[in-house]
Amino acid sequence: MLRRQARERRDYIYRKALQLRDAAIAEKRAKLKASLASGKPLEKSIANDTRLREDFKYDESKEENDVMDVDDEYAVTSGLVDPRPLVTTSRSPSARLSTFAKEIRLLLPTSIRLNRGNLVMGDLVSSANAAALTDMVLLHEHRGTPTAITISHLPHGPTASFSLHNVVLRADIPNAARGTVSESYPHLIFEGFTTKLGKRVVQILKHLFPPREPGKVGNRVVTFVNRDDSIEVRHHVFVRTGYQEVELAEVGPRMTMRLFEIRGGTLEKNSAGDVEWALTQYTRTSRKKNYL
Repeated sequence: MLRRQARERRDYIYRKALQLRDAAIAEKRAKLKASLASGKPLEKSIANDTRLREDFKYDESKEENDVMDVDDEYAVTSGLVDPRPLVTTSRSPSARLSTFAKEIRLLLPTSIRLNRGNLVMGDLVSSANAAALTDMVLLHEHRGTPTAITISHLPHGPTASFSLHNVVLRADIPNAARGTVSESYPHLIFEGFTTKLGKRVVQILKHLFPPREPGKVGNRVVTFVNRDDSIEVRHHVFVRTGYQEVELAEVGPRMTMRLFEIRGGTLEKNSAGDVEWALTQYTRTSRKKNYL
């Protein structure tokens, strides 16, 4: 099992490197094509690339859509099978964190929840891979308050880490809808994710939810709104009151997520994974610049 996982990991890294190389060549090819069309001078790195100019006449027949997507970790199962996320917590969770984990389990309709116990992270990831689970959602706390959430895609990553702020459980939401929470497939709304990093975050978050299918989509809607790199998460149910009118009721949980790191690899190899993006102490020195 370990040899097979190592072999699959090496194969994945090799294919990823090839796709990164092809994406870089495609970007240079697009700049060369735009320069020839507009007559503007080229960058030195492209102008001095004789191999690129030799192959350009053969590459002109290629469509822009032929370029493979670099972020292809989800391409194999996206829209074909329902995801199966595993929701768990850090060790010795408080009652509030356990309640929050149950609500996250209800938020993700096809997920399962596991009590962490004394399981080591390596054994937990191995068991999740053996059970054909697609993602791991790990919740962290500080003195009973949920403070972070880590989302890791199996079996090869990526792993995205978010800090949590203003977490409000279902019981604490004023005038929230009580009773049994619907586990129908929700509608997803993503707003304000305009950059390449923002689209990467959308890709990570939306693949925690099953694809919309006729007959399975119910009266739930989950909203992710990006405002100044803070992702506001809301969960509502709706009822049609007219031809073009609906009435919303919030069911929770309510929280604010802030991305601080995206790494390659899974949780047990998180420290050794390549850093795609990280929020450093000098990243947001200018308040006018937003990354999502």
